[in-house]
Amino acid sequence: MDDQDPSLPLTRSDALAQGLTDHVLRGPRYQKVLHDSYLPSDAEITPVERALAALEHCGPTAFASHHTAAQYWGLWAPDDPDIHISGVKGTLLTKATGVRRHEAHVDAEAVRRGPIRVASPVQVFLGLAKWIGLVDLVTLGDSILHKGLATRDELVGRAAQWSGHGARKARRAADLVREGVDSPMETRLRMLIVLAGLPEPVVNHVLHHADGSWWMRFDLSYPGLRIAIEYDGRQHAEDPVQWQRDIDRREDMDRIDWRLLVVRAPGIYARPDLTLGRVVAALADRGVSAAVQGDEWRRHFPVRTAA
Repeated sequence: MDDQDPSLPLTRSDALAQGLTDHVLRGPRYQKVLHDSYLPSDAEITPVERALAALEHCGPTAFASHHTAAQYWGLWAPDDPDIHISGVKGTLLTKATGVRRHEAHVDAEAVRRGPIRVASPVQVFLGLAKWIGLVDLVTLGDSILHKGLATRDELVGRAAQWSGHGARKARRAADLVREGVDSPMETRLRMLIVLAGLPEPVVNHVLHHADGSWWMRFDLSYPGLRIAIEYDGRQHAEDPVQWQRDIDRREDMDRIDWRLLVVRAPGIYARPDLTLGRVVAALADRGVSAAVQGDEWRRHFPVRTAA
């Protein structure tokens, strides 16, 4: 037992071969990861351990994919409780509860990282195109770029060549991915504006002092019109130091005639229509005539007036 790496799942068959018993495995010393795989009770069960446990029962072509691979790379993706495994059709042997099997596309790219085979970050993007919505897919793409795991050109190029399920959505989402996005909510705010047919704001525009040094940066903005649009999470209100910085920053912006639109969660999840109205009004105040176009934005950002 001393030779067992405590960070890796131990299968029941290996445990029995090493002299452990079912009674010990089911006792306080161990915790079940999946099916018949175990870890010491004080070990943290991460996406790597969960995927390794599932891969123990799959063929040699199998690799962690989809939501599970996104978790492995530390990317943003919608929550999903299942472990996702892909491989050549007919080789995924496991039928364990909580494991979702996928037939790997012929062009699917998997890489070995330490003890695990996992879909590459770009492959995670392509593979999830079938399963998640456009806005979520763009958010995932932005997080891939933010972590430096791929470039926008790589995403666009691979999506253009992809012929798997969701290929059209993958191509559109790749075109909408942008460098320099810092948070999922920033992506959602930008996508609300873009899908409503309004001018696309610039991501992370920086203002400099007269000597060229960095002064302030805006999540989204129309620099030529001096309009900034930012998402403001609760931490800004709950952290007094951050709150004071925000006050000072807004006073600086007033002094140089920059208008700031602050959007909070209800302005995206409950009343996106009001947020769009504020953007249209700000553009009009700067002499730009713009109007919300079509209803596609409503599919992704439904209005919930009861909220």
